[in-house]
Amino acid sequence: MAWGIITALAIALDNEMLTAFIGPFLTYLLPLLLAIAGGKMVHGYRGSVIAAVVTMGLIIGTDITMFIGAMIMGPLSAWILKKFDNFIEEKIPTGFELLINNLSTAIIGAALAIIGQITFVPVIEELTQALANGVDFLMNYNLLPLTAIFIEPAKILFLNNAIGQGVLTPLGLLQASEFGKSVLFLLESNPGPGLGILLAFMFFGTKKTKGTASGASIIHFFGGIHEIYFPFVLMRPILILPLILGGMAGTFIFTLFKVGLVGIASPGSVIAISIMSSAGDHLPIYLGILTSALVTFLISIPFMKKTQNDSDLEDAASQMEQLKGKKSRVSSMFSNKEENAQEFNYANVEKIAYACDAGLG
Repeated sequence: MAWGIITALAIALDNEMLTAFIGPFLTYLLPLLLAIAGGKMVHGYRGSVIAAVVTMGLIIGTDITMFIGAMIMGPLSAWILKKFDNFIEEKIPTGFELLINNLSTAIIGAALAIIGQITFVPVIEELTQALANGVDFLMNYNLLPLTAIFIEPAKILFLNNAIGQGVLTPLGLLQASEFGKSVLFLLESNPGPGLGILLAFMFFGTKKTKGTASGASIIHFFGGIHEIYFPFVLMRPILILPLILGGMAGTFIFTLFKVGLVGIASPGSVIAISIMSSAGDHLPIYLGILTSALVTFLISIPFMKKTQNDSDLEDAASQMEQLKGKKSRVSSMFSNKEENAQEFNYANVEKIAYACDAGLG
């Protein structure tokens, strides 16, 4: 978002100093941040360090924005380091831990950076070009709304980051750097379809789902947490169809008026989208969001049943967490508060560790 704000200001003010920010942010900072986040998830601090080193090797070896490479090689390099650490953990002589840990990170990171630049960069360049050609084909023949067929179901299965950050974001950034904005940033972040589902439950759900959907709609639309409507869809999978049609309707409006965002809208909130909207595009973008919400809402009505069980929503929330692979930040909205009233008992703490790595405690 910081890159998007600076880009918007640079375009609006035609300021050379602000314009100078755009290239380095796009080429270096954004891929490195993505790699660091992925590496940290796999192997903590050491994983983030080696992910940054390896991704820098990929960035230097090409002129394209290395988002896809950062998403793949960042976590992969962290995983390799993690396996190495597990292998030698019991074999390091006492007193040599700091030296061996630092050397292993440096040597493995340098080797993977070189290997990645030689072997991985050409593959990513070909893949990016193929994806760009595919998007150009869809846009030239006005077929971009069909992407909702893949995007909306993928969101429910928590594959939205693979599509959004792995495909749409790199291509969107290329378009934004050339044209000043891109409609691709709106495809996955559009909160309209999810709002339509929540409105359907607000008007036609049971007493409990009505109350839950009311609060969820605010969090979803203004807070940008899309996963909050996933349990409602998992409770009735047929609602994926209204989601797809609503997404197609919204994208049709976006392409009809040739609107776009200057940067990534994250999270997918109407507030973030408003901030990232290109000058003069706000009203058509709002129209597209509302159209997708209305279409989703109207098509959802025939699929709403009066015989819903409140327990279905809790079961769907549990299913959502299984798909996500970890506890959801919004799961507490769908379960009994009495069950969630668990406070941490410090009496159970048995060990407090002081950790020091490379002199940083």
